[in-house]
Amino acid sequence: MEHDRQPATREVLFPGAVNSKFTTSLRFSRASEDDAMPTYRILDQEGKIVDKDQSPPDISTELLLKMYKDMVTVSIMDIIMFDAQRQGKVSFYMVSAGEEGIAVGSASSLLPSDPMFAQYRETGIFQYRGFTPDDFMAQLFATKDDPIKGRSMPVHYGSRKHNIHAIGSTLATQIPHASGAAYAVKMQNMQNPTDDQRVVACYFGEGAASEGDFHAALNIAATRACPVLFICRNNGYAISTPTLEQYRGDGIASRGVGYGIDTIRVDGNDVLAVREVTRQARELALKDECRPILIEAMSYRVSHHSTSDDSFAYRAKVEVEDWKRRDNPITRLRKYMENNDLWDEGKEKELRSEARKSILKAYRKADKEKHPPIREMMMDVYQEVTEEQREQMERLRGLVERYPDEYDLSGFEGGIGGLKIP
Repeated sequence: MEHDRQPATREVLFPGAVNSKFTTSLRFSRASEDDAMPTYRILDQEGKIVDKDQSPPDISTELLLKMYKDMVTVSIMDIIMFDAQRQGKVSFYMVSAGEEGIAVGSASSLLPSDPMFAQYRETGIFQYRGFTPDDFMAQLFATKDDPIKGRSMPVHYGSRKHNIHAIGSTLATQIPHASGAAYAVKMQNMQNPTDDQRVVACYFGEGAASEGDFHAALNIAATRACPVLFICRNNGYAISTPTLEQYRGDGIASRGVGYGIDTIRVDGNDVLAVREVTRQARELALKDECRPILIEAMSYRVSHHSTSDDSFAYRAKVEVEDWKRRDNPITRLRKYMENNDLWDEGKEKELRSEARKSILKAYRKADKEKHPPIREMMMDVYQEVTEEQREQMERLRGLVERYPDEYDLSGFEGGIGGLKIP
């Protein structure tokens, strides 16, 4: 008796694409403008709710003001420290102008216990979690109060207290680290289901998404169902490469879909939209057996990539000035608060004045502080200091004592005595 095999041939049985159906139409799939993922927003550029039928954001006035003050504070510190680098006070600096809303908005929806892996434009997450002007300046000036002990470049913050891993210069290396940490967090969540469940947040720019680490990290997070939020700041440029020269696909969001990751694109200039997207993404990441989420936050990098960059070499100055006038997260939230009688010019002047004073006070203090003892460069490498390290420090001590004019240790805590390893 001949069996009817037709039903069994309607879908692919290959393990590599189990849900694909057979077809007799030979057609290559091609991305088009119609396929572009939409960008979620709550507020328009005038600070008004776009969807009139949508309920106002469920956020307290206190939190709304905190988010605004944090963004303003970061922007003021950026101006001060950018000028400080130009004056030779610090060796390097990077601002987050135009992208403050991504960091602050996302941080507001995460638990303080959620581990964070940042790149170098996430000053707002440190500010939101409680970093003080003194904390920022200690790292920027590499003072004895710097918890990283002066071992990193300026702007490469880190805080065990605030559950934010130290930033590294190497592009994209934090992304696979975040996937690994999320896998560990997943196992911890399973072992302690009654405790607050944690997720991992990982920040990077669209330029970092061109690195191999990005692809490896997304793939392992997807296949291992890791509760990690990949938050990509797409600001239009890497260091000197416009996105049109960097990729042909639909931004970074299309890559998340390709890896089987739930993905959303959000207006990074709308801090309320970023907050809401992150809030729901966090819930989704912990749903069922956990999963990774990719958030592509669209913005524009208003300033140069860093103090080592002249962006006008690869983009027109008029373009930057147009974006400054047109829209940014601080102005948009301010308009929203003014529209709802929560803010006025007097409060604005007071905030900016107080923020500037507190930052300058910390700046002047850090500028006079000593650096950590020289021996700190040998510490924390091994559990115990090795004989080779002791020998190296003794040789260095002898060199400094022999050529005191060449090696001035007066700016380091302990002076020459700071060379001795206990």
